[in-house]
Amino acid sequence: MSRSNYDKEPHIDIRGFSDKAWHGYKAIMKEINEVIVKSGRKKTIVTIDCYHGVYNDELLPAFSEGLSPYLLIDSSYANLSNEKINTMLERNITDDRVFGVLSCHRIDEFFDPVKLDDLKKKVEDAKKGIILIYGVGAHLIAEPDISMYADMARWEIQLRMRRNEIGNWCADNKDEEMAVKYKRSFFIDWRVIDRHKANLIKKIDYLLDTNIRNEPKMITGNAFRSALLQASKQPFRVVPYFDMGPWGGQWMKHVCGLDEDMPNYAWCFDCVPEENSLYLKIGNIRVEIPSIDLVLYQPVNLLGDRVHARFGTDFPIRFDLLDTMEGGNLSLQVHPLTEYIQQTFGMHYTQDESYYILDAKDDAKTYLGLKKGINADEMVSNLKKAQDGQTDFDPEKYINIWQAKKHDHFLIPGGTVHCSGRNCVVLEISATTYIFTFKLWDWDRLGLDGKPRPIHIDHGSHVIQWYMDTDWTRENLINRIKTIKKIEGITEEKTGLHEREFIETRRHWFTKPVRHKMNDSVNVLNLIEGDEALVESVDDSFDPFVVHYAETFIIPAAVGGYIIRPYGKSEGKRIGTIKAYIR
Repeated sequence: MSRSNYDKEPHIDIRGFSDKAWHGYKAIMKEINEVIVKSGRKKTIVTIDCYHGVYNDELLPAFSEGLSPYLLIDSSYANLSNEKINTMLERNITDDRVFGVLSCHRIDEFFDPVKLDDLKKKVEDAKKGIILIYGVGAHLIAEPDISMYADMARWEIQLRMRRNEIGNWCADNKDEEMAVKYKRSFFIDWRVIDRHKANLIKKIDYLLDTNIRNEPKMITGNAFRSALLQASKQPFRVVPYFDMGPWGGQWMKHVCGLDEDMPNYAWCFDCVPEENSLYLKIGNIRVEIPSIDLVLYQPVNLLGDRVHARFGTDFPIRFDLLDTMEGGNLSLQVHPLTEYIQQTFGMHYTQDESYYILDAKDDAKTYLGLKKGINADEMVSNLKKAQDGQTDFDPEKYINIWQAKKHDHFLIPGGTVHCSGRNCVVLEISATTYIFTFKLWDWDRLGLDGKPRPIHIDHGSHVIQWYMDTDWTRENLINRIKTIKKIEGITEEKTGLHEREFIETRRHWFTKPVRHKMNDSVNVLNLIEGDEALVESVDDSFDPFVVHYAETFIIPAAVGGYIIRPYGKSEGKRIGTIKAYIR
């Protein structure tokens, strides 16, 4: 495995606005104070609405000292008690370690209306000076003269939770186990606060990047919105992040240039816009924002009109890498059917997926589909006995095992029992409902926290499709590759996904430039073979965009069409991409 030129910190160069970005509290305070002075107002209301996870012990003192407000209001004063909030959310939180029910609550439901009125009156009664209103939901208290938003990347929120620096919003639980904190974030916090943020993106005067302690960055609201508009019309990559796992491998260390001293890397999340970040380069300042901001603000440009009509502000395609090279097997698992995820968890589409084998050793295997003629009740009973420690579970008795070779494509619609074996690298192409995995068996091992990982046999047994046996799996789910077009220097193939899945995948092998049409759908691609490729505009609407081996990149629907050609060390060589889009 040779080290690649994989870019771990991709950014978007934003045109214009080089004088509309600031780094550090001193520069930020200078800008805000100058705006206040120029306005000539006797009374100036400044709101700093926040995403949950911002370091309050940093941001609040810095702005309090820098602005010297006549009146300082913390929005959390008006929050309902934790007890009342937990009662309100009981149905969503559940007592499961992993799964809750998606919240459709509005942010105002988390506030006591009497206390809110009290804060509003204090703002109205103040006749002079700077009124600083700070915290999640600050805009509920008063219409600001200067509107700011302190944003946070979800991966950084998770890291802060792992260090027990923060708990959930409106919850005194920073020392609770990470799985529970993540669950509440996924099902409640992020849903509620994103709905609130989506409205603010359209009107804020300034955006604050608060991802690095004591290193704040700020850009104007106009620069922020223009950056998102620009991003929605050109190829880009989100910022990948990497995480360890009990089955993790060694391949990504070399290919992605990661820390060799880490025990392993299991995941590379390189296209999960709900959790990844975007780096925006404005002048010489790099600002980090959650990539979900782009989905919330420019859904039609990004997704395409028909995809937006179907998925709203959900980005429906996920690409990630699973590394088991010199590692272990993934858990044996199954994903829910559409009706099950709708009725049980409130999601409107399920986690259909596929395994594209990016690399593999000779002994690599994939577990997929049920063996012909097995007894369903017996299998479920043995899974439960294994979970209780009464016996070992023998997957070879019940599950098909297929050799996994480089560039194989295994299709995995909801209801299919599956897992990747050791010694391969999977490019997982799936729908974005990415935590809805029902683990059936985990090879008698512990998670990285020293605890058994959660198993959900009851959920799984309700969705396993027992007709997906050996013959059906072979015929429907393994290398369903069909040549679409073959001309000199270019071969286009359809590789999936299964008819039950809404994602279509096309693979191109080429030595010459390939022109892609988009069919009014966002395209997500990965360079599966070759050192480098160049993405070019058909009408000069964006600058040429370079991608490297194993990198995932996004082409917004607004681009309309694009060309990919071998580039750099790959010129004159046969390279390959796989592309996913919504049927």
